[in-house]
Amino acid sequence: QVQLVESGGGLVQAGDSLRLSCAASGRTAGRDVMGWFRQAPGKEREFVSAITWSGGNTHYRDSVKGRFTISRDNAKNTMYLQMNSLKHEDTAVYYCAQSLSAVIYTDYARYRYWGRGTQVTVSS
Repeated sequence: QVQLVESGGGLVQAGDSLRLSCAASGRTAGRDVMGWFRQAPGKEREFVSAITWSGGNTHYRDSVKGRFTISRDNAKNTMYLQMNSLKHEDTAVYYCAQSLSAVIYTDYARYRYWGRGTQVTVSS
């Protein structure tokens, strides 16, 4: 079992930055892809970004490219999402997830373990 805990969310103004963290514990020895998803009220959960174990391969949804940066520190079992130039449409609950694959997928069904989420609210 893997436990994931997100932190770093909050209320900010448009144009501001936030850095989300995802701390993993439990069986973290695998070289699995980790990712960030988000869900806004009344909308489906959507892929935001993902990163391979080595950090050598990353993927982003188009709307966050150039603004968000994903990274991970395997020594600390922690993944990050640096979010810059935040927009009102980035408002959502952000979830950390870990897959059982070394390949990046954008489908949330490919991810086995999930955190409880952290709220990000961007005022316009």
